[in-house]
Amino acid sequence: MALTEPIAIEGDEREQIYAYVETHGAVDRDRAREALFPEDPPGDPQYTRAFRHNVAILKRDGYLEEDDDGTLRIAIDVEDEREEFLTEDVDVTIRPARQEDLSGIVGAMRRLVEGMTYIEAETVADELDHENVLLRHNEFESRMFFVATVDEEVVGWAHLHVPNLEKLSHTAELTVGVLEEYRGMGIGNELLDRALEWVRSQGHEKVYQSVPSTNEAAIEFFEDRGWVVEAVREDHYKLEDEYIDEVMMAIEL
Repeated sequence: MALTEPIAIEGDEREQIYAYVETHGAVDRDRAREALFPEDPPGDPQYTRAFRHNVAILKRDGYLEEDDDGTLRIAIDVEDEREEFLTEDVDVTIRPARQEDLSGIVGAMRRLVEGMTYIEAETVADELDHENVLLRHNEFESRMFFVATVDEEVVGWAHLHVPNLEKLSHTAELTVGVLEEYRGMGIGNELLDRALEWVRSQGHEKVYQSVPSTNEAAIEFFEDRGWVVEAVREDHYKLEDEYIDEVMMAIEL
């Protein structure tokens, strides 16, 4: 199911199952069944049958997917391809993120925020910490992540937020970051390419983001790749009693 497609699940019980899985990110099917359906009457597993039937329909229609161990997840239209490359004797993997990557992504964001150069990443990290869910796709919003890993540890990410509003359906908002010790290896470029490739596949026409004017390296990185500065909001951020401009950048696809 593409993120640009509207949520149009038929049946109250199926809507409840999807909402429960989407809210929890990844959930054991037995746990979901116990939370949503009453206990079966003795000798009559009617509610278990109903749950299995509705899950089967949600999987058939592309709303849910199920791991071999019975973990249910929302299904998102993305190629589950792992890109592996060697750079400066470091083996790097770029892939779509899963719920299990949440703590690694938040940890990487927090490390970048310590340098006070990426305000938007701090906002995303706070949201993830609060919700404890990585991927979203509901009637209000959708979000997608790609990660760069080294030895299974998250060293970079690309995050896309897609507003499910008709007037903004052609746009997506991006944050992307790489831990300092892994910069200069081409990881940020690979993450950006993967994110923009996915955005194009979803039919979006424009991607935008905001960075503090003090993050000159990030601004130069994006300008070198065709991004343009659309606006500057003066004194938008206040960091340690210093007012800093916000640079609003975008790229047309």
